[in-house]
Amino acid sequence: MYLERYAPFRRAVAAIVGDEERAHDAVQEGFARALAKRRQFRGGSLEAWIWRIVVRQALDLRESPAPALEDGLNAELLVSDHDPELAAAIRRLPPRRRLIVFLRYFGDLSYEQIAELIGVSAGTVGAALSQAHDELRRELEL
Repeated sequence: MYLERYAPFRRAVAAIVGDEERAHDAVQEGFARALAKRRQFRGGSLEAWIWRIVVRQALDLRESPAPALEDGLNAELLVSDHDPELAAAIRRLPPRRRLIVFLRYFGDLSYEQIAELIGVSAGTVGAALSQAHDELRRELEL
């Protein structure tokens, strides 16, 4: 999984820690911790379980006191070089929707994995993404 999913993990974690190099370190350490704790995995999505470990590691590496994950995402690191208007629109989304967009499109997680990671149903994830799409469409059409 590390070899196949490293890039999405690093991209997503960079938005949490604010730096590509520290993101690399957080992803590596998170995967190492997951490997060390592999006997604690109790089923469900292995990737979502690893995401929880990697995200906790990333939040631990933040220089400033860690806000809630929903509030700690830096959308500029994700898309500013490609589309600064999109980055600004993502930053203006409500925190929960911003987190779900982040995990779906920058972390490349499925609805089910996102649901397991943040403790909601897959239907809630779908509804939040639909609402986020509507909000982003409205903002970017102006």
